[in-house]
Amino acid sequence: MPWPVLLMVRELGLGGSERQTVETARSLDRSEFTPHVACFRSEGIRRGDLEDAGVPILALPVRSLRNRSTLVGARMLHRYLRSHSIQLVHTFDTPTNLFGVPVARLARVPIVLSSQRAYRELSPPFSRRLLRVTDRLADGVVVNCRALVRHMVEDEGVESSRVSLCHNGIDTKLFEPGPSDLRSNVLKGADLVIGVVCALREEKRLDLLLQAFARVAAPGRRLVIVGSGPLKSEIEALAARLSLQPYCHFEPATRAVTDWLRAIDVFVLPSRSEAFSNSLMEAMACGCAVIASDTGGNPELVSHESTGLLFPSGDVQALAAALTRLADDPCLRASLGTRAAAFIRERFTLDEAAQRMAAIYREKLARVTSA
Repeated sequence: MPWPVLLMVRELGLGGSERQTVETARSLDRSEFTPHVACFRSEGIRRGDLEDAGVPILALPVRSLRNRSTLVGARMLHRYLRSHSIQLVHTFDTPTNLFGVPVARLARVPIVLSSQRAYRELSPPFSRRLLRVTDRLADGVVVNCRALVRHMVEDEGVESSRVSLCHNGIDTKLFEPGPSDLRSNVLKGADLVIGVVCALREEKRLDLLLQAFARVAAPGRRLVIVGSGPLKSEIEALAARLSLQPYCHFEPATRAVTDWLRAIDVFVLPSRSEAFSNSLMEAMACGCAVIASDTGGNPELVSHESTGLLFPSGDVQALAAALTRLADDPCLRASLGTRAAAFIRERFTLDEAAQRMAAIYREKLARVTSA
């Protein structure tokens, strides 16, 4: 019979972890696995994808890991794991690592996996200490790039044999080159569109992008920042101080990501901390010429002057130089975009990611059979 497995994520919204959870659950071969998904907030845009795929959703009434709702949710999850004979639990983000791994252990689930999809320097110190506990409670930790393999082994002390690599995958039928009607309305009159799609958080270093763009701004050039987050007002204020309002367009987080990426000529990801960026992959798949900081998993996607340009993280002068180079060379933009799209199609599809994750599950579950 197929193995019953349960995947956990905090919510079913727009984020990368949420999407990878849902896509993994949808893509698993039903002759091998019977997927279930548990979350704290089930009313998100990804819920319909799971329902259409016939994946059961367990909504846990956990509102905070610091109050009584944690105990109520733990009892509910414990009963569910036992009643459905779940053989593997895989948590996909920090909240479910901290909650789901201990509960699954208490329920005696044979295989328990956690995930690390970002550098832990972004986590509060207390959460980081607790994550080190769950690292040891789990049978393994799944990461999404080679840079995080090194991080978990060298910085977090996890044995290399317990770290499994599964790169993210994206829907290359959705994210592919094509026209965008945004160029004829919102961005009408733009000869060159530079942009980014990301959460507006400090580690994304959008201040660096604005400062670099200020050095290349000119009539016909536009900067588009698509996303929402805690730094929205701060970034807009910086654009005003740099006198960039005539050149900038700020768009809140949207599901119409493909339309925006197809409207962007040069996609820039200037993060100081990055694992394996979904937005960078999506931009490459849509044929954007990309510029990325040389941090984390970015160099695993961007081969300098082959699938994009890399610049030293934090170096505004180097970023401005890369922007100038691509702004002045449409042939280079086109060739980088073409090679980037082909690279993603060949290496990072949803099917590739699902097969790799299934292989990890299969390998771990083999221990149950052998026991």
